Formats: sequence, C-alpha cells, structure tokens
Amino acid sequence: MEYLQWFATFISSGGVFMYVILAVWAFAIAIAFERFKKLSYTYDVDGPSFMNELQRYILSNDIQGAIRVCSGSVAALPKVLKSGLKRANQNPEQVQNAIDATALEMIPKIEIRLNYLQLASNLSTLFGLLGTIQGLIQSFAAVAAADPAQKAEVLAKGIAVAMNTTALGLFSAITIMMIHAFLASKAEKIVSEIDEFSVKLIDLLGTKKTIED
Repeated sequence: MEYLQWFATFISSGGVFMYVILAVWAFAIAIAFERFKKLSYTYDVDGPSFMNELQRYILSNDIQGAIRVCSGSVAALPKVLKSGLKRANQNPEQVQNAIDATALEMIPKIEIRLNYLQLASNLSTLFGLLGTIQGLIQSFAAVAAADPAQKAEVLAKGIAVAMNTTALGLFSAITIMMIHAFLASKAEKIVSEIDEFSVKLIDLLGTKKTIED
C-alpha cells in the first residue's frame, strides 16, 4: 500500500506529461505482448529439427508426407517450405519463385509493428524532457513570485518535481528498448531460418532429382 501511495504521489506531482508517458508505455507493452505471442508461439518453430523431419520424407520420395508435415503447423518456416514442396516436380527456378513469393508474404507479418516500439521509446524520452522543461518553467515562475526567504525551498521542490518526468520517461524508454531488442532478435531468427532452410530445401530437391535421373 505504501508503495502504491508513493507511486500515485510520484505520478500526480509530475504533471500532465507523466500520464502521457504512462500511456505511451502502456501502448508499447500491449504491442510487445502481442508480438511476443506471435513470434514465440505462432511463427516460430525449431528449424533444424523441422528440416530434419522434412528431409526424411523427401529422401523417402514421400513429398506428400512432407507437405502434410508443413500443413500441420502455422509457423512461418513450414508455410514457406510448403510452397516449395508443392512444386517439387518442377525446375529449381520455379521452386525458388514459389518460396520467394511466400517468404515475401510472411516476413512483413513477422516484422510488423516492431518499429512502433522504437517510436514509443523515443517518445517516452522526449515527453520526459518536455515535462522537465515545463516543470522548470513553472518552478522559476513560482520563485519569482515567492517570498525571498522561501525562494530556495520553492525552487528545490519545483526542480525535484520536474525531474519526475525525466525519471519516468527514461524508465519507460529503457524498458521498451530492451523489449524491442529481444523481439527483434526473435524476428531475425525466424527470417534467418526461412532463408537458410529454403536454400537447403531447393538443394535437397535438386539433389534428389539428379539422383533419380
């Protein structure tokens, strides 16, 4: 309870920009939760294990079985590889075109809204500075009208209040930057696996076709 009371006093004493920063921070956290869910549980898959399973089907000449494995997942990598497997009997250029088309469709879905986190981080910092400037202006205005004996006390109190927005703005920006770095690394891992295993699939299909010929 004491912590909640302190936090409420901390927010209310910082002025209107404290609520703006909180709104920006809440917006970023909402995006982060949505992106974490998508990147961790929807689009991600254990790429090496998944590719090893596909390889067994392909080398056994069971392309339909490999397609069924891809159809059983909603992750990005299986969707991309599935488009290539559907053209397994065609030439490598056509397989590549199918993979590229699906990858171009999936990659924006993986990276969508991550740039909003960068924007929210910058806004938090800027609103914190803006709130500090506003607080200092109000402090100096109050000092000008204050009794000479109380000027030092009024100024110190006003500056302390002005620093609240800087503190909250920096806290918000730092947490959002950390979250963005984590989510960006998750997205990069998924995209990298799409690139890596797409090439391996094309090579595997080409090798298999050469052996059959």
